[in-house]
Order: sequence, then structure tokens, then C-alpha cells
Amino acid sequence: MLDGSARRRVTSLVAGLVAGLAIGFSLLAAALLPSTARAQNEWGASYITPFPEDDVYRLKVFGDAMAEGVFGALTEAFRSDSRVRLPNSYDRVNGFIRMRPEDFARFEESIKKEPLHIAVIMLGTSDRVALRAPDGRRVNVGSDEWKEEYGRRVDRITRALKRRGAAVYWVGLPIVSRSDMNEDVRMLNSVFRERALLNGIKFIDIYEAFADELGQYTQYGPDLTGKQRLLRSGDGIYFTTVGYRKVAYFVEREIKRDLIQAKNERDIPLAGSEAEQRRISPKAQADEWAGTVQRAPQEGENSAAAKASASAPQNSDSGSGALKAENSKVAIKIAGASGKEEAVTIEILRPAIPESIVALVSRQHSQGHSAQIGDNIPETLPGGVTVLSSITPGLAAGSQAQRRRLAPTQSPFFKVLVKGERIPPKPGRADDFTWPPPDSAPPPRIERRSQSSPIPLPKRNPQAAEAQPSHG
Repeated sequence: MLDGSARRRVTSLVAGLVAGLAIGFSLLAAALLPSTARAQNEWGASYITPFPEDDVYRLKVFGDAMAEGVFGALTEAFRSDSRVRLPNSYDRVNGFIRMRPEDFARFEESIKKEPLHIAVIMLGTSDRVALRAPDGRRVNVGSDEWKEEYGRRVDRITRALKRRGAAVYWVGLPIVSRSDMNEDVRMLNSVFRERALLNGIKFIDIYEAFADELGQYTQYGPDLTGKQRLLRSGDGIYFTTVGYRKVAYFVEREIKRDLIQAKNERDIPLAGSEAEQRRISPKAQADEWAGTVQRAPQEGENSAAAKASASAPQNSDSGSGALKAENSKVAIKIAGASGKEEAVTIEILRPAIPESIVALVSRQHSQGHSAQIGDNIPETLPGGVTVLSSITPGLAAGSQAQRRRLAPTQSPFFKVLVKGERIPPKPGRADDFTWPPPDSAPPPRIERRSQSSPIPLPKRNPQAAEAQPSHG
């Protein structure tokens, strides 16, 4: 028998070994992740493409009879969503065990016929059978060799869908009534979860969502409104209509989250190519963000004349509101290599700023309250830059100066700061930490006496001393 100290040492040794194995497995999984999955985690790219064909997402459901019910529920869930379009039927895939190599090739060809952006897969209830090895041996269900071969078939289907650019959502199997079948369900879910991690797709686990408080099978459960309803069919495997709607809710939730993320990435300027940006914004605005775009010559037009027209400077007084690029030169004197003072000319470029940004940063500081003269209004743009707008004094209403157009040098100047650069504080503002404050009154001066100077005593009044009664 081990004493208390020995038992504690053994316990700490086992805990350290388990922690080390966990770290090792996590590093191994990160190394085995495909490059696309690692890129999504590093760069924060959306799981669903932000630029689908015709700006509509095509969603397809693949699987067995259980996937058929999920397809009907998803069709109802996305009926009012104009972003997502589902076909009239789902693609039936009974399982992977009975699929031959030509069946996999036929599947890969079938998904190339139409655009595909979102793929939902749910199957496995009919795959609880032994398979044949290439040498003709019978491989039992749940063995390591069976799971390895089944995982390869899952990989082939998953990678075929990802090559089409589809975002894959693999729905796990629910808890079932028979205990022996439920063990196979848990085994299949572990294979699906593992292959989803290695292939960089999303696995939606619904096993616990259809179990009771003790983790056991139950036919009843809360629906989407919280009421207790019949969710499972009488065979203990499939669902009722209400149950399929609950399964579809977990799939719909994940898809809509990724659609929001794709929409946010779509709104980032220059997130896509020039052709993709022109699909979501007016051509003039896309050209302003993208920079100089060469105009293609029209029919019967000389290409040299078209290039000259595209490269000709635009009039800054056209009234469009955009600020064109403007160069200015500044001469400074520095000490040269020989020690003598030399004049160096530096060219300062103010970049072209689109009309939308000018309107954004030149608005009032708040509704009904104009910004103070001389203040800077900062605006954070996507990509980690900050634009500052200087507020200039307003002109008198109705004056002749107001009707005169400002010179380009008097236009508001915009300064672009890299994120992390500090804005210079304004005197008297909350971020001004100079001491003492410029507007504060000086503290009162206190005169100090030296230790050698006597402390003056109050003068004694002789009349008050005579008026005091004597105590004898």
C-alpha cells in the first residue's frame, strides 16, 4: 500500500503525463489541419465565400432518409431569406459502406453541374455494417481498420465538396433508443468529428440536444418555443416534423452566423477583386477605392486617345466632393556629409480621398451640436487607419466670401494615421496631462518664519487685569 506522500506523487505524475499528451495531440492536430483551415483561423476569413455567383447562395443537402427531413425543414427556414436558394429536392446518398469507386466518381461529377456554396451532410444510420477489405477480408464494424477506411471515404466526399468552394456542415447523428445501435452512433460521431477537424469543416453535434437530463433517450422534449412535444418517431431512430425542425434550427443557426461574417467581410473595401467590388458598389465609388482604372477603348475609338483621356487630371472644382491627389514641396536645410548646410526639397503628397469619406468626416460632431473651431474629428476606417478632419471657421451667411469657392489649399486637410499612433492632445482637453494646467490659478503663497524669530505674544490689557476678582 502507498502512503499519502507517495500517492500524491503518483497523482501529480499522472496529471502531468495527461497534460503533456493533451498538448501533444493539440499540436499534432494543428499540424495536420489543411492550409485552408489554418488560413481561416489566422486571417479571420469568413467560412462562406463573401462573393457568390449572382449574389445568391446555393445550398444543397446530401444524405439518407434522415437528411430528407432536414432538407424539408431547412427549405421552410430559409423560405423568406432571399440570400439562400435551395433546389426542389435533396441529393440522396444512402451511405458510404455500399458505395463503389465509380459511385464516388459519379458524385464528384454531379456536384460540378451547378454552383454550390453551402453543403449540409447527414447520414450514417445505414452504415452500421461490416465492409470488405481490398483483399476480400471482412472488417467488423467499429474496429480500427473499419474506422480508418470509413474515414477515408468521408475525406473523399468532403474534399470533393471543398474543391467546389462549398462551405461544408456535417450534422452528427442523434441518440437512438436501442443501446447496441447507440454505441455505433457514438462511434460514427467520433469519426465524423475527427474528420471534420482534419478537413477544416464544421461539425454540428445534436446528440445531447435530444437526450433527457440523465443523458438517456427520450421521445419527448422542448421544441423551438420551449413546449414539450413529440420529437422522435416510433422506431426510436428518426424524427417527427417538429423534431426535424429542431435539427434544422441548429444547422440554420450556424449558417446564418457565417452569412453575417461573410457580409462583414464583403463590406470591407478592396476585400475582393475589382470585378467583385463593382458588383456590390457603384462603379465610380469602386474606381475611387481601387485607384486608377484604365478605361477600355470603345468601338471606333483610338486606344491612344482613350489612354490619354483616362490619365488626364480631373478638375478639382467639378463639385463632386472628392479631394484629388495634391503634391506640395517643402525645402529644409540639413547638415551635409561635408558638414556644410545643404537645402533639401521634400515632396509631400496628399492622397486622393473619395467623396464618401469627405462626407463622413466633415459632418457635425453630434446631432444639433457643431464641433468647435479648430477641433479634429477622428473616424476609424476598416483596415486599422484613422482619418482626421480639421474644422475650419464658417463664413458669414449671405456674404460674398461664402459664394466664392475655396482654393484647394484652403480645403480641409486629412491626415491618415496608422493604428496605434497617438493624436496630439489639445491644451485644456481631457487628454492634456501637462502640469500645472494652463488655465489654473497659482496656489496661494505661504510665508514661513525662521526658527530663530520669536513668536509675537498678544498684548496684555491692564484694565482687564484689574477687573478680575482676587482669590485669596
